[in-house]
Amino acid sequence: MGALDEYIERLTALPKEQADKVVADALARVKDQMWIPNPGPQTEAYFSDADELLYGGEAGGGKTALVVGLSLTAHSRSLVLRRTNKEAEKLFDDYAKIIGHEEGCNRQKGWRINAKIIDIGGCEQEKDKQKRKGIPHDLKAFDELVDFTQSQYEFIIAWNRSVEPGQRCRIVATTNPPTSPEGMWVVKRWAAWLDPKHHKPAKSGELRWYTTVDGVEVEVEGRGPHWIDGRDVIAKSRTFIRARLDDNPDLTRTPDYAARLDALPQELREAYREGKFDASLRDQPFQAVPTEWVRMAMGRWDQSSPNGVPMCAMGVDASGGGSDPMTIASRYDGWFAPIIEIPGKDIPLDRPGKFAAGQVVSYRRDRAIVIVDMGGGYGGPTYEQLKENGIECQSYKGSEASVLRTADGQLKFKNKRSAAIWRFREALDPSQPGGSPIMLPDDQMLLADLCTPTFKIERGEIIIESKEDVCARLGRSTDRGDAVVMAWSAGPTHITDGSMWAARIEERGLNGRNPQVLMGRPNRR
Repeated sequence: MGALDEYIERLTALPKEQADKVVADALARVKDQMWIPNPGPQTEAYFSDADELLYGGEAGGGKTALVVGLSLTAHSRSLVLRRTNKEAEKLFDDYAKIIGHEEGCNRQKGWRINAKIIDIGGCEQEKDKQKRKGIPHDLKAFDELVDFTQSQYEFIIAWNRSVEPGQRCRIVATTNPPTSPEGMWVVKRWAAWLDPKHHKPAKSGELRWYTTVDGVEVEVEGRGPHWIDGRDVIAKSRTFIRARLDDNPDLTRTPDYAARLDALPQELREAYREGKFDASLRDQPFQAVPTEWVRMAMGRWDQSSPNGVPMCAMGVDASGGGSDPMTIASRYDGWFAPIIEIPGKDIPLDRPGKFAAGQVVSYRRDRAIVIVDMGGGYGGPTYEQLKENGIECQSYKGSEASVLRTADGQLKFKNKRSAAIWRFREALDPSQPGGSPIMLPDDQMLLADLCTPTFKIERGEIIIESKEDVCARLGRSTDRGDAVVMAWSAGPTHITDGSMWAARIEERGLNGRNPQVLMGRPNRR
């Protein structure tokens, strides 16, 4: 039963005279308000104390109405965004429906009504976020947040402020669950509420507090102040409130709407009708790496590497410092250790190569081969330092030509990057004899990195979407996915070195047990 149904049931259970008085009192209190929230989650969201609120789940839960209503009744200057300009145009109709006229409306900019300024627009291209730079709003609202990139969101909310005394400032975002990998950053940001595997799950509407330490977001207890980096820091609160179709009276009276949602394909029904943020993602046309295969690889993973299997390879995405992190993926046959990310601010600008090489050496085990990405310009000094110190390493230049072919020998590859990603796809294929050997840590950013690139076939060649285009769609670099793919592209595997590993196990007195990596979940330490 939804909150609205519960409220109506309790109201109708009252004696008529008492029920009429409750209704009359309610009408008297809201007679001057342009908009009031529905009972239940929408009201909870309206009055939430969170500095940063995510409201969503099921389709039809009154998400757009919440941001429209907040801007009209609780804020002085608002920014309400949809990802595309065409989608933003529909917001004007939502406002007109509530206001009842279009006086003060400029369909190119927004509304000016009762001394309130409401800016409405899209953020279609990644660079469009710059248009919002330096413009203060006490309400920053994003409708369908999973359509935005993480960098757009984080850039725009930086100017959530007001000069009006007593005016509350907050960020409100609404969304359905993501149906493509690009939106998985939302699940990570609100992981305490949305990720069922989170170590400290939060309830709907519960406040959690976050700040940044050494460039990394961390959860803290309460607003603070917290003593961080030699100064007092005030944390910001965050929450998620689940929206449900049953709590929206406008649509619950329209059974056809629910029926349409129920008729959707399974993955979309789970997202829009059931509001599942952990539902299977819908693959894009010509997606290079199937999402379900990556999820299966993450489901096979656990905390320990396979018995008797050494570290085989390390994929290294180097950095020159600043805001760009250094990323390392370590592989033990098909088992990948949790990704190591070194903040860019920790990398000395005067010797990034030496520093990066030192980090690699500190994490390297078992004489593992090191594959260094040379595409960004930062890998060269790291590679040279490793070579000078006798570390076995390979340079990875994704744009170079490849002589490899697909497993069936039918198709060539445009370049090394295309070959590496496709070979990783083939290794993930669960239908191969013995199943897939790949075991990946449960990492939502890694999932998005791996599942975003698309491919095409021209003249018998597989061409994977360029990294530049992928990063433009994600709004960030795909460092984690790149490091994992590089780590798989070279070094020993069970097929090439399994007998040697078995011999070592026997020598160590483990009764000759083979590390059963290709035949399912391996034995663990």
